[in-house]
Amino acid sequence: MLDTLITNKTRIKLLLRFFLNAESSAYLRGLEEEFGESTNAIRVELNRFEDAGLLTSGRERNKKVFRANMKHPLYDDIHGILRKHIGLDRIIEQVVQKLGNISRAYVIGALAMGLDTNKVELVLVAETIDREYLDKCILKAESLIKRKISSTVLKEAEEKKYLTDHPGILLIWGKGS
Repeated sequence: MLDTLITNKTRIKLLLRFFLNAESSAYLRGLEEEFGESTNAIRVELNRFEDAGLLTSGRERNKKVFRANMKHPLYDDIHGILRKHIGLDRIIEQVVQKLGNISRAYVIGALAMGLDTNKVELVLVAETIDREYLDKCILKAESLIKRKISSTVLKEAEEKKYLTDHPGILLIWGKGS
């Protein structure tokens, strides 16, 4: 759906990269490697977003590093659109809320880092969970969002160690630990 509204693929990748996870930051050459696109195409879009105030930049050593401007009036709207595009709102609705006893839910990996992928890696923190019901909820969510969902269920005691061993963490439900 998003690609019919925004036809520039680089622009979509940048929106996902920066606005899906507010903690995300990147520099031009890193984005070139990540996206497999020319620096010119990426630079043009970064400059447009920065000129519009959607991105902020700063220097880290000799690199210009970009971040989403969370104070921009459209930040929450863009973030919400991207969550819907990815299907995170449906995952919360179909999986997290229906199970009820989950204290936190995270998306980890590539998607949490703002990369568009067909796989959602979901981590649920709960003391007990009905695995059979979880699997049914995941199947339903997969059919709605057209993405494969893998799930890991952790006890609170396991949460911190598990998450430190994985790149890209996006809290999608509950309060931070």
